[in-house]
Amino acid sequence: MTAYERHPPHPVGGTIEVIAGPMFSGKTEELLRRLRRATLAKQAVTLFKPERDNRHGTTDVVSHDARRQPAQAVKDAAALEAMVDQMIASQNMPDVVGVDEVQFFGEDIVAVCNRMADSGIRVITAGLDLDYLGRPFGCMPLLLAHAEYVTKLHAICSITGRPAHFSHRVEGGNEDVQIGGAESYQALSREPYNDVVVRSHHRVTTSE
Repeated sequence: MTAYERHPPHPVGGTIEVIAGPMFSGKTEELLRRLRRATLAKQAVTLFKPERDNRHGTTDVVSHDARRQPAQAVKDAAALEAMVDQMIASQNMPDVVGVDEVQFFGEDIVAVCNRMADSGIRVITAGLDLDYLGRPFGCMPLLLAHAEYVTKLHAICSITGRPAHFSHRVEGGNEDVQIGGAESYQALSREPYNDVVVRSHHRVTTSE
């Protein structure tokens, strides 16, 4: 039984759900699964993604296992909220709002998710909880703290075969945000990740 299956399949009233984990852990697949269940339950569903995520050349949200669903690509949290407000004003309020790659929306998305949940919308988000240097990613710590439901997923370590918690960048620059797939990232468990990335808590500072 998964963590989500221990929760009610269709929460009543506004809630925030966060699906978190590293690259290749199935976050988007789980998001799409929950949205499909909501659709089968005759609920009105709307899915959003960040405009900058154009890996597949489409506005669809596409998982690594090729599952896909049409989505609204928006620039930022304000644009997302404006679209939802427009739906509400036109009497087309969604029962469920999904947000993929939520870590790219900045901290403003936390207040937006709270306002949507306060209005009675079930908000389901999916995103990376750590960046490639093992640091909490953007809005994720605050969003996790506000969520009623949190699901932590793991990938499979490409070296050890054990559960992987970290996304290691194997090629590319040093930008905090660099969108990519298997050509740019690999999932690693703790030991091999620590072999290639020195995180802040490993740096010992000596007092003068």
